[in-house]
Amino acid sequence: MTTKIKDFLGQPGGLSTLFFTEMWERMSYYGMRALLVLFMTASIQEGGLVITVASATAIYGLYTGAVYFMGLPGGWIADRLIGGQRAVWYGGVIIMCGHIVLAIPNNSTFFVGLVLVVLGTGLLKPNIGAMVGQLYADDDDRRDSGYTLYYLGINLGSIIGYIVCGYLQVEMGWHWAFGAAAIGMGIGLIQYRMTIYKLDGAGAQPMVAMSAKATKRSWQIIAAAMIGLAVLTFLMISGQLSFDPVTMAQYVAIAITVVFLAYYAGVFFFGNLDGNEKRSLGALFLVCLASIFFWTGFEQAGSSLNLFGRDYTERMLGDFEIPTAWFQSANSFFIIILSPFFAALWINLAKRMLTPSYGLKCAVGLIIMATGFLVMFFAAQAAATGLRVAPYWLVATYFLHTVGELCLSPVALAAVSKLSPKRFAGQMMGVFVLTYSIGNVIAGLLAGNFDPNKVEDMPNLYLQISLFTIAIGIVIFLLSFKTKAWEKLAEHKRA
Repeated sequence: MTTKIKDFLGQPGGLSTLFFTEMWERMSYYGMRALLVLFMTASIQEGGLVITVASATAIYGLYTGAVYFMGLPGGWIADRLIGGQRAVWYGGVIIMCGHIVLAIPNNSTFFVGLVLVVLGTGLLKPNIGAMVGQLYADDDDRRDSGYTLYYLGINLGSIIGYIVCGYLQVEMGWHWAFGAAAIGMGIGLIQYRMTIYKLDGAGAQPMVAMSAKATKRSWQIIAAAMIGLAVLTFLMISGQLSFDPVTMAQYVAIAITVVFLAYYAGVFFFGNLDGNEKRSLGALFLVCLASIFFWTGFEQAGSSLNLFGRDYTERMLGDFEIPTAWFQSANSFFIIILSPFFAALWINLAKRMLTPSYGLKCAVGLIIMATGFLVMFFAAQAAATGLRVAPYWLVATYFLHTVGELCLSPVALAAVSKLSPKRFAGQMMGVFVLTYSIGNVIAGLLAGNFDPNKVEDMPNLYLQISLFTIAIGIVIFLLSFKTKAWEKLAEHKRA
């Protein structure tokens, strides 16, 4: 469909609603996420939880991985039960409640707040991305640039979150910063409700009709799952059930990978797809592989790179000490500066009939991101001598990560929207979001090796990450020439 509402920066008018909703949701998410590892590893005197680096980064990986894993049931609920519009609304409300709980200065409720944010993001994240795609006709060349602009909204929100929450943490304390995240999500909900008419029906109804009996059974299963989760959470925070975060993260990484492969195979083999739809999913699978390896490296930003910024980076600017969380905003600033360039790049390439395949774009993004860890290899060598390194090492790393991100992330979202069978749109966005989940959990485990007390090990670790990821990128680059033909067949069928 193509919305009749007035255009937004040359895009369908409904993009403005989704742009600003996602902006404020990301403000709340990234503002809190930037502080998570720092809060868990901080001392009692600093108001932290005094958790070891390995456990804290594993919990961080489990949290961020679970945020994206819940996109799978969230997409299914929207597709089958409530539609994308209501899924985004209810997800935002739950996220706001989670941040309110985090704002309570009581460590025993900390994990309750994290659980609520996980559940809410699972409803909101995949469906708001899927609705962006529903604003465009299949042959609309604005799709890729539209997703790039949508990605700009994400990063505007993250900048606000990093600056506001990072400043409040230093000046007022951890829980004031968490409270600011709740306010940000609240603003996003108000904006969403006031401008929802601009979506012109996109996501208003479920994509697949279900019988009354099946609907009732589905709600019963969801209610049972929520009760079970509530009981499990209570047992954990009360100390009646203990677990090793590192071991759990290892098992969870394996489990999510199995779910991803099984669900993808289920749609491919048992979704009653025709030949072109199967070829489309084959091309999309390569994009998914690139996404997994990309986020494994990129998500070091909130864990190992965050700790490097706190412990080994010179943060004094005259008499002002730069909050650690502010370094992560470099990525978002670069996104905002470079996004218009990349949006224009894809359009101009299309006009000249030089459109690279989705797989090729993602492979290039993966390789560029990996070069950022070569920068960290030299930074870690300097830190190993006992000196605090200049901030430009982290800034340069984030610049390279940003260029890689712009080559891969918005393009991958567009690929999911374009290559997924229409009747599986929400579910395939949820399946794709599992690649974020796998990457985040593995990233948390990987970050556990970057113990600030063992700085001498860091150079080789960064070098190994870089070389391995570059090798994977080259393999995907070569395979992308095959999937380019599959994408063309899929586009010809849709036309």
